[in-house]
Amino acid sequence: MSLSSVTIVGGGLAGFTTAKELRSRGFTGAITIVDPEGLPYDRPPLSKGYLLGARGAEAIQLSKAEWFAENRVDVVSGTVVELRPDHGEVVLEDGRTIAAAAVVLATGGAARRLPIPGGDLDSVLELRSREDADRLRALLRPGTRLAVVGAGLIGAEVASSALRLRAEVTLIDPVDPPLAPAVGPELARRLHDMHAAEGIRVVTGLPTGITRDGGEHHVRLASGETVVADVVLAGIGIVPRTALAEAAGLAVDDGVLVDESQRTAHPRVYAVGDVARTRLPDGTLMPRAEHWEHAMNTGTTAAAALLGHERPEHGASWFWSDRHGVHVEGVGSMTAEGTTVLREVDGVPTVAFRLDPDGYLVGCAAVDGGTAVRAARRMIDRRTKADPADLANPAVSLRTLAR
Repeated sequence: MSLSSVTIVGGGLAGFTTAKELRSRGFTGAITIVDPEGLPYDRPPLSKGYLLGARGAEAIQLSKAEWFAENRVDVVSGTVVELRPDHGEVVLEDGRTIAAAAVVLATGGAARRLPIPGGDLDSVLELRSREDADRLRALLRPGTRLAVVGAGLIGAEVASSALRLRAEVTLIDPVDPPLAPAVGPELARRLHDMHAAEGIRVVTGLPTGITRDGGEHHVRLASGETVVADVVLAGIGIVPRTALAEAAGLAVDDGVLVDESQRTAHPRVYAVGDVARTRLPDGTLMPRAEHWEHAMNTGTTAAAALLGHERPEHGASWFWSDRHGVHVEGVGSMTAEGTTVLREVDGVPTVAFRLDPDGYLVGCAAVDGGTAVRAARRMIDRRTKADPADLANPAVSLRTLAR
């Protein structure tokens, strides 16, 4: 197709990366990013540095305003309400149309609401945007009782940050410990136990309802227990924003379905980031990925595909998180068939490795072990066999094993 213009719907990392990569690959046509929030910004700091007030709005922008002007990337503050790929345009809420020889959907996801009575109260908060973080920060004072429902990555990060703001935090999750699929049960146990050690009240239970009486919330659990809180935050994942794609007749199944080059069923429409879900050539639907690097990788892939370039290769999937002063990283799969090997220091697990039945490394997670994860990623990407004894031995350099 003749590619005179690309309109990117959504200004998160995936959309921004698409624009940046198009320019770096030599595209000279018009690029427009449409997002209600204007200039793209990074979202991981929302639960950490930005929530704590250590980083301001400008500090979390993905690039300064000058970059967009210098690279001729127009940023439109607005909301796209209709895709017209056959006509080469998109329609905004205010009636404006923008030329779009190709459209890249980077609409991300909306915070999943608690599916219980009271879960839709406007005072039950979420954390997906800068505005959400601003609202939450304004409510957190010394002594504020905060109940966080969901102890996954976001919930744990918010709980840790709120504690530093001297709130009284209760962390609720039906699973004990959470994150086992991501980091393995041993590291998950260590990480989850940090909450109580730092002074957070940890409750294992399933919320069944929330009521509000004045400024006080009552979170009822299936056990019959009630958690009383001034502020309630739900951190139970996202729902992909697929409405635009559905209205345009694109295939959707817990995400906008794309091929391995991020193309949807329409040749002029691509999807990237949290909203995209890959369907392999044999019809297999891969689970959506919601991590920072995945957003960047899919943006890079879409830009290459739009320009007819060779599809870039990406390494094993990687994520990170922070809580209570420690840094967590994971790569590959900790749930793949096989066995887990632990590396311990003074009896405390620091790194977990996952080996498949043939002895190949397929996953790794670590607490304050970025070097180990980087070495493990090279081994996974190169499909390297590993001796379990070497992996378990802290005296053996992983960088040596990865050569």
